[in-house]
Amino acid sequence: MELTRAQILAFRQRAGQLGQRLDYGSESLRHAAWAGLTNSMPRAALLSIHARVDGATPQSWEDDSLVQVWGPRFSAYVVSAADVAIFTLGRLAASGPRRELADELAARLHTLLGDDHMPYGEAGRALGVNPNQLRYAAPTGTVLLRWEGARQPTIWAVPPPDMDEQDARRELARRHLNVFGPSTADAFGKWAGIKPPVARAVFDDLRASLIEVRTPIGDAWILADDEEASSQPPGPVAPARLLPSGDSYYLCWGADRELLVSDPDHRDALWTSRVWPGAVMVEGEIVGTWRRSQHKVTIVPWQRLSPSAREAVEAEAASLPLPDLDRSIAVTWEDR
Repeated sequence: MELTRAQILAFRQRAGQLGQRLDYGSESLRHAAWAGLTNSMPRAALLSIHARVDGATPQSWEDDSLVQVWGPRFSAYVVSAADVAIFTLGRLAASGPRRELADELAARLHTLLGDDHMPYGEAGRALGVNPNQLRYAAPTGTVLLRWEGARQPTIWAVPPPDMDEQDARRELARRHLNVFGPSTADAFGKWAGIKPPVARAVFDDLRASLIEVRTPIGDAWILADDEEASSQPPGPVAPARLLPSGDSYYLCWGADRELLVSDPDHRDALWTSRVWPGAVMVEGEIVGTWRRSQHKVTIVPWQRLSPSAREAVEAEAASLPLPDLDRSIAVTWEDR
């Protein structure tokens, strides 16, 4: 089976709910967070929700159906409360020093915290460890957090998820293929932050439910259940979307970046060595970057955009559900 670039991008945009926004509700929020919503940059998860769900408000990331965890690569993630096990146990080492450290830290945190919430810096000092080390307890699924960006995270302990660890790993790989497919075991491991041999073992475990495909950047895999969807031609696309730093649509590495953005200079502008800017998407293609400072949004397009495309981008910027703004969004264009 051979898939073109257009088919792959269309599949990912449909899977990522980027063509047409979903009606607001807990199920829509769960679909928006199907591969998790990175939140290491303040408000990133909120803006990813806004790109996918109609009627998002500044409080949408705090919906009762969502929670925060240290997820893939120990980054702050917003996920569905129903999916905590997938994004935690799915990354838990089966054995060895990493597993021992996770279990030990989780047990010590439970003893320390009880039913209390505590700033993670205070918790780290109480345990005599660097607070950042507490992230290593997260794959046990027993540590949740709240982080708003301005202050350090607050953490608390919860009972362990009721899910088999291997089932969680398989479902995490399926989520990856659902949203990032076609993909490979190595790309899955990079995204999930797990060792390559473990990622390959999970793909081997799923082999009966996978289909090998040929893509413009090499051979890869899709879920058999996604075969029909992945081969469909491009459908309706959104006039414009402003995807925040770390959004799942462009949270990729290696050749996958070439698939999304062909020009190497543009790739360097989007995937920087420091904090990534946001991605400007117009009619299904990433066409530039954006950054925000308070009410000011700066757009850097990589090509000449039509007046209607500029209007769509400005309308998208004006609709961002940002909290605590005392004035309207002001858009500045910095044409290259």
